[in-house]
Amino acid sequence: MSRPRLILGSGSPRRRELLAQIGIVADEIRPPEIDETPRKTELPRPYCVRMAREKALAVRAGADDMVLSADTTVALGRRILGKPRDAGEAAQFMLAMSGRRHKVVTAVAVRRGTRIWERDVVTTVKMKRLSDEELNAYLATGDWQGKAGGYGIQGPAGALIPWIQGSFTAVVGLPLAEAAGLLQAAGYPVYRGCA
Repeated sequence: MSRPRLILGSGSPRRRELLAQIGIVADEIRPPEIDETPRKTELPRPYCVRMAREKALAVRAGADDMVLSADTTVALGRRILGKPRDAGEAAQFMLAMSGRRHKVVTAVAVRRGTRIWERDVVTTVKMKRLSDEELNAYLATGDWQGKAGGYGIQGPAGALIPWIQGSFTAVVGLPLAEAAGLLQAAGYPVYRGCA
């Protein structure tokens, strides 16, 4: 029995790397073009789930192809901290999280034909109280660019995170246990090489 073609509906190199950790390489990468603007009064978790679903639906795929999409959102209370427009906004985000806990929500959607399997994972993250020196050194790395909340835990910002409660891979961008479960439920042979 041949496995279905897997299309990764994401341009994130981090998601490709995470899938590779469990031996999965997408047959094709098709980042979807969708409007990621939160709706008025939309809360972070429903927003993130909606984004993952809309991304999965926006990717062109054959009837038996499988599409995997995900969205990661940083939430400070009810506020969604998206990808900062510039270093000034990245600094605002980092200062808002400095010395506080925040949530990282990552939603995953797998589509095969007309069916969709979905999961979301919420992880609590604590950022240390940042000194001006730490903040400026971090901003100078440029690592804040293109990352929800202005940081990636797998990069230089990892030194600013003393603890998390939840899924490390979800904070990076794809909760591997949940993604593997969804792929398996949709008929993808995740563990074919593990026997």
